[in-house]
Amino acid sequence: MTQNTTHFGFKQVATEDKVKLVRGVFDSVAGRYDIMNDLMSMGVHRIWKRIAVDLSQVRTGYSVLDLAGGTGDLTVLFSQKVGVSGQVVLADINAAMLCTGRDRLIDKGLAGIRYAQVNAECLPFADNTFDCVCIAFGLRNVTDKAAALRSMYRVLKPGGCVIVLEFSHPIDPITEKIYDFYSFKLLPQIGKFVANDEDSYRYLAESIRMHPKQEELKAMMEEAGLERCNFFNMTQGIVAVHRGYKI
Repeated sequence: MTQNTTHFGFKQVATEDKVKLVRGVFDSVAGRYDIMNDLMSMGVHRIWKRIAVDLSQVRTGYSVLDLAGGTGDLTVLFSQKVGVSGQVVLADINAAMLCTGRDRLIDKGLAGIRYAQVNAECLPFADNTFDCVCIAFGLRNVTDKAAALRSMYRVLKPGGCVIVLEFSHPIDPITEKIYDFYSFKLLPQIGKFVANDEDSYRYLAESIRMHPKQEELKAMMEEAGLERCNFFNMTQGIVAVHRGYKI
């Protein structure tokens, strides 16, 4: 891969085109995103998200940036943790996803949430703003992951933590074979029949395979300046939570 190209799933594309291509995927799936999440994970994504929020150790009064927050599942959970004295910002680069999330949270009667359309690689917040920065199922879609991690580190308060919840790599060969069959044979067909969008869900499966493995992502977080980095595998490594602190 040269400096002028990057991966979009298994394809090589011009670096400047990836944001537009990813936007197209999420513009397409925004309306059916929550239904597809439940179908794809058989509802287990809700458990993964609760575990990630618990690992953040967020408490009353904290400020949280829910980056690539989409339809707001984690924003709801973080809001319950920080209470009325805290602050949660739901942020996403994709306007369709952000609007879907905002409408959903307003319908739930959730008040006090801030919304921001941002690029994770260059966050428009002051240094040392948030007690926790969380990105769930979004880092793999970022063009320059290292830049995004550095940006998250910059806006994090000393003592705060970055949480990365992401599809990862199975830790045993049997799970890996089953997961490959599901991802490349079944998932696109589910996307075709439920969301009328086979290509977007094929991309999602490919983007997972191109995402750094657990140890590699941990090293990237350390290179960004985060310390005490570790990760927690869930569902045999299909998903992992990475956590690192700004000391």
